[in-house]
Amino acid sequence: MPTKVIELTVPQDIVNTRLDVWLAQTLRDASRSYLQKLIKNGKVRCSGQPVTIPRTEVHRGMSVTVELPEAPTEHTPLPEDNFDYEIIYEDPHMLVINKPPGLVVHPAAGNYTGTVVNALLGRYPEMLDEFEDSGGRPGIVHRLDKDTSGCLVIAKTPQAQFALSGAFADRRVSKCYLALTAGIPAKSSGRIETLIGRHPVNRQKMAVVERNGKEAITLYEVLNRGRYNNRAVALLKVNILTGRTHQIRVHLSHLGNPVLGDAVYGGSRGTGAGRQMLHAWKLRIPHPVSGKLMEFTAELAEDMQRVLAETEPAITLPEQPKVVEV
Repeated sequence: MPTKVIELTVPQDIVNTRLDVWLAQTLRDASRSYLQKLIKNGKVRCSGQPVTIPRTEVHRGMSVTVELPEAPTEHTPLPEDNFDYEIIYEDPHMLVINKPPGLVVHPAAGNYTGTVVNALLGRYPEMLDEFEDSGGRPGIVHRLDKDTSGCLVIAKTPQAQFALSGAFADRRVSKCYLALTAGIPAKSSGRIETLIGRHPVNRQKMAVVERNGKEAITLYEVLNRGRYNNRAVALLKVNILTGRTHQIRVHLSHLGNPVLGDAVYGGSRGTGAGRQMLHAWKLRIPHPVSGKLMEFTAELAEDMQRVLAETEPAITLPEQPKVVEV
């Protein structure tokens, strides 16, 4: 199997962190257990030396090299009987689920099983034949980061996939997120407009760049303020007008208020949840057949609800209808 070599540099804010934990936080499409196997098999080097112990500590500025086997192009996802996600909406053409945190959307290196796609094929086995030219991503028209929860729309037919993908490409989709940030933004609302591209040192991260990036536009509004673990935090409503990789996380870090729990982009002081407090709250999209504009709302995951409840004063959200025809 062909191998891809990934060169990483441990950021300055990482201190006394296990190698397997840091790699799992950095290479979000690979599971921690898979990365532990790579380490034990001698596929990871720290400062040029092979490391075979997953608990080895990494330190700021350390160079880390990972030999990552690439997925074969002919790889076909296998059906799995584990579809237990909350269904927000379903009809013969599309499905909207509330994706739990910690779940990868489609198979990739290190995650050929246990993804949304695997569970989807277990529930709808006919999709495997209908989407034979999907490149291993049947029904997928957009994605959420592994540790981001919330609204995920899925096409149930190739025709619906074409229509929904077109809506995303033409920016006829409205995406609204909730983010709990470390610190409170200086302005109660704002617009962040930059270029986003690969980080110049850590190629697995994204960053605000001056050139050779893509336009990224984020709108935010502070909904509430409080303190969590004696730290000022804010709950933001965030709308993205573009869909760049890690856009919200990069932009809020650039603002000086990274998403709480986001170890990759500066919000590493945790919540006990082991992930960034970011949730895809609302998604507005035209129906792939009728064209009617529909809005879906995903309830917060339990871990984020707990953090908001433990904030002083406790932060609550008004109850929202799950499905609305706009």
